[in-house]
Amino acid sequence: MHDVLVPVTTLRTDRLVLRDWRLDDRERFAELNADTRVMEHFPSRLDRAESDALADRIAAELARDGFGLWAVARRDDDRFLGFTGLVAVPFATPFTPAVEVGWRFAVDAWGHGYATEAARAAVRYAFEELVLDELVSMTSPSNVRSQRVMERLGMTRDPDGDFDHPRIAAGHPLRRQVLYRLSRATWRAAQAPARRGPR
Repeated sequence: MHDVLVPVTTLRTDRLVLRDWRLDDRERFAELNADTRVMEHFPSRLDRAESDALADRIAAELARDGFGLWAVARRDDDRFLGFTGLVAVPFATPFTPAVEVGWRFAVDAWGHGYATEAARAAVRYAFEELVLDELVSMTSPSNVRSQRVMERLGMTRDPDGDFDHPRIAAGHPLRRQVLYRLSRATWRAAQAPARRGPR
């Protein structure tokens, strides 16, 4: 039996589009996955075959579910910047089952607020369309840049949830991970002042 393919949901922000993956995204994706700066907080860089295989898996999950890790491009020139989206945490920990909001961007896309802008769109989709109760995000303690994005999304560090990543070898400096959480109730409460507007 074949998986049923569903239309991929496209999300748009002021500057970005979160869309399906295209074949011409693969080269730039491979470049960022081979960049030491982008992959500093991952166990290893990816070669072209590994990068293409990852892109294929992501695209297949999007086609199956209609949402997932979207390709992110600038609206004005359709330049591929990286990915942002939602993924079920694929391993067992005390906080799973859970859905993670995550991102990975090329270095030339850093410092423009793109990660936060795209992730906010994914968070909104998770809570308004999928009606999830909670999202999590995780990274190494040294990845301050990503932790700042998590905080801008309204996520809160859960020190009791910090864990050793089961897919990273014991003794590896990135094995320990910090956990951030955001509940739908907390997110909705933060949206309320914006919806009401100035008094």
